[in-house]
Amino acid sequence: MGVPLTPIVKRRIISLSDLAGKIIAIDANAELHQFLALIRLPDGSLLTDSDGNPTSHLLGLAFRTTRLILDYGIKPIFVFDGTPPALKEETLARRRTLRERAAKEMKKALAEGDVAKAFSKAVVTGRLTKGMIEDSKRLLKLLGIPYVQALGEAEAQAAYMTIRGDVWATGSKDYDSLLFGTPRLVRYITLTGREFLPSLGKFRLLKPELIELKAMLEELGISHEQLIDIAILIGTDFNRGVKGIGIKGALKLIKAYGSLENLPKEISVPKNYHEVRNIFLNPPITESYETNFSSMDEVGLLSFLCEEKNFRSDRVKELIRRMEAAAKRWKKCLDLDKWMRKA
Repeated sequence: MGVPLTPIVKRRIISLSDLAGKIIAIDANAELHQFLALIRLPDGSLLTDSDGNPTSHLLGLAFRTTRLILDYGIKPIFVFDGTPPALKEETLARRRTLRERAAKEMKKALAEGDVAKAFSKAVVTGRLTKGMIEDSKRLLKLLGIPYVQALGEAEAQAAYMTIRGDVWATGSKDYDSLLFGTPRLVRYITLTGREFLPSLGKFRLLKPELIELKAMLEELGISHEQLIDIAILIGTDFNRGVKGIGIKGALKLIKAYGSLENLPKEISVPKNYHEVRNIFLNPPITESYETNFSSMDEVGLLSFLCEEKNFRSDRVKELIRRMEAAAKRWKKCLDLDKWMRKA
């Protein structure tokens, strides 16, 4: 879910075409959860193969990603979550409870014939399994799209890759990437331009956003470390916030006192704030990753999606066509770049 920094974040609305040629490290687990939430039948059921295994995530990953690549020239690298910090267990348990409650409400709504309500509840019931993640990695490999297995939080790994300059930006809906220090965060890399709000049962319009950490911190008059302290005050995935303190109040306090250590004693700062800080400042990362696209495996792709996952062959051939067209375009751009360098 991430830290609710919206009121103080300085952003710039962009278009997908502004990302042409850019390598973006995308939070894979978050994307797959989004596909599980939205790619469903009218009654809220997931799409499945003949054995009843969910395929909604594969459908979204395949068709949205190839369109971003071909139509907009975006070069995505997907980063998968590793082992979460122990401090995240409370948040994960809370999410499991919400899923279970939503599943019961969905079942009740279906029994009552309220399909619209059932769908609104279904979007929060999606559970990403190990098998689904492995299938997603297999699909990416067959398409020739690179992915990275993070040691810990995917956003931390993506931020590290952005800091090193191996990718241009981190792609995630959540603001946590800023706390992990990514120089650039791109939110809402979406084709539909809308997001479903389960609590309201309706969609809201979205436009891609670019947030540049350095410019944002300068405008707010704070450091990266102070941004982390602000997040700790309002609550993160690793700690509960201080009751009664919102984002603007937290900003005011940290600007006035400098850090959590210097806050007035009447403010009950989370006891584990040192550990939470360290999660954002020194997360586990791996330097073992590739950013280059590889050759697509057409035969393997047809076998996996058509024979194993029951995708229609004409649709899979469309995926192949997209990736072939994108490869030709990239080669042409690369050849032109080499020619210009020699000229």
